Amino acid sequence: MKKKKFAVVLSGCGVYDGAEIHEATLTMLAIMKNDGVYQCFAPDIPQHHVINHLTGEEMNESRNVLIESARIARGYIIPLYEFDASKYDALIFPGGFGVAKNLSTVAFDGANASVNSDVEVAIKQMFALHKPIGALCISPTIIARVIQGVEVTIGNDLDTVVTIEKMGGKHIVTTHGEVVHDHRFNVFTTPCYMLDATIKDIETGTNNVVNEMMKELEK
Repeated sequence: MKKKKFAVVLSGCGVYDGAEIHEATLTMLAIMKNDGVYQCFAPDIPQHHVINHLTGEEMNESRNVLIESARIARGYIIPLYEFDASKYDALIFPGGFGVAKNLSTVAFDGANASVNSDVEVAIKQMFALHKPIGALCISPTIIARVIQGVEVTIGNDLDTVVTIEKMGGKHIVTTHGEVVHDHRFNVFTTPCYMLDATIKDIETGTNNVVNEMMKELEK
């Protein structure tokens, strides 16, 4: 049987200005543990800013989201504008502030945020084909912005819940490892580091969401 192929969309490298590295890496591991394969993508755009992950301070330099994401993908990554939904079985977004700063403007504009055009196209392509879309941590916010009325979870952070519901989404409160599946839109979400989590919790969350997506693909 042909292995199911996931497109993994990254948003840089590092929790404060890019993709959350634990979530990204454990998502890829979960896909392979569930007998799938993956291809990493990222938009070829400048990062919003660069954060010193030791001090939390902004640095006076610029970086590119695709180039930074390539650090996690070990160089094997494709610009998101080349994404073709017909070639993939599922699409998944790890979290990290890069989602809210680079893939969208959620960090700055809340419910009025815009979503990067390549990200929006990828989501809409998969949605049109009713293929599974996964989102971890803060990533459900961009799904809620693109797919009106979708049911998602980011755990229990009140401010983010309000943002999602102002976007027209429906939020379900969850805890570690729980997955919300909106059957209407075939969207799977889990909170990961939106909760006070350990790396073990992240392993559970990533494995559970990928496992649920695999079950849907095997129907």
